[in-house]
Amino acid sequence: MAQVGSGADEQLRTSSRRWLILALGLAAQTASCSFLYGIPFLVPAMRAAEGLTLAEAGTVVAAPSIGLLFTLIVWGAAADRYGERLIMALGLGVSGLLLVYAGVGNHPVGLLFGVFLAAGACTASVNAASGRVVMGWFAKSERGVAMGIRQTAQPLGVGVAALGLPPLAAHFGFRAAILLPAGLAIAVALLVAWLVTDPPRPPRPASGEKPPSPYRHATLWRVHGASALLVVPQFAVSAFAPVYLVAVQHWSPLSAGWYLAVVQVLGAAGRLGSGWWSDRVGSRLRPMRQLAVSSCLVMLLVALGDVSWPWLVLLALALAGVITVADNGLGFTASAELAGLAWSGRAMGTQNTGQNIAASLTPPLLGLVIGDSRYALAFCVAAVFPALAVLVVPVRAEHPEP
Repeated sequence: MAQVGSGADEQLRTSSRRWLILALGLAAQTASCSFLYGIPFLVPAMRAAEGLTLAEAGTVVAAPSIGLLFTLIVWGAAADRYGERLIMALGLGVSGLLLVYAGVGNHPVGLLFGVFLAAGACTASVNAASGRVVMGWFAKSERGVAMGIRQTAQPLGVGVAALGLPPLAAHFGFRAAILLPAGLAIAVALLVAWLVTDPPRPPRPASGEKPPSPYRHATLWRVHGASALLVVPQFAVSAFAPVYLVAVQHWSPLSAGWYLAVVQVLGAAGRLGSGWWSDRVGSRLRPMRQLAVSSCLVMLLVALGDVSWPWLVLLALALAGVITVADNGLGFTASAELAGLAWSGRAMGTQNTGQNIAASLTPPLLGLVIGDSRYALAFCVAAVFPALAVLVVPVRAEHPEP
């Protein structure tokens, strides 16, 4: 990501404000995730209140992700053009207001689906804009750690939702529980509008010419493709580990939940560690390729554990829960850096779109492979995708920024 001049890195390092902006970017992404990934926690209360089938409730729950998927690139382009503070505050604030509307009335399920769809589309503004503002305020030697911190927003958002939504729904109904992510979104949007400052930008060319598209070359497409491939083992673990531990290893749901909660915390630490690693070696894509190799091997280890010793599969699942998420921030950082400042929002939007498509397809397709009990086969299939990513990651194309 190009900076504003030769002294820009030093200017960024000496600006204490960048840590406040990182905290607000993290808060914005956490508020967004508490809605996007928190709505499934309301399914039991929603079904009881509305008499919905599981398929109908699942359709309502999917609405935010559908809205997000179709607007990520548009919001990224808007952040490139109008700045991060405006786009983050606008999208998150409107999303919060929509959720307030959903929570205060007795709306039919069809309207609720539409409101969730629109709220998901609005909250997509945070994905690219929060990443872009963090990227812009941190020097290249610090961005890996900064983006690793920002990437911990997903487990934080899930944790907030897991702790807050079920008890609220039990006491006040699922509609009232929706006011929790609504309130978080509005509060953080106001803080963003008040306290966030857009990072320094290079002066526009006097000729008015727009920077050429980085997508004329294959490098960015390969980064996006490799990142999408690496999502498959991540969601193979997150989607099937709970049911695997209960159905095959005969754990109680509570024990499985605690085990996976610990793995989530370790996974967040893994994202930070990979960011620190990439800063130390001065590369995002070399660590990303090495993590792809590790991801392939650990999924094969999970498969081996399934057909051998219970202790081995538990160890392998814990390792997989850390390794398969560790590359996530590296792909985002590399996309923004390779795209350059003028295109970084669109690049991160495209990156996130590819990952969301892969994440959506992984559970149903691997579910077909598993059938009743073919977990080892499914884990072996999941190992193929990071193996392909090893070949796709364009390590040789990575070069120092101008």
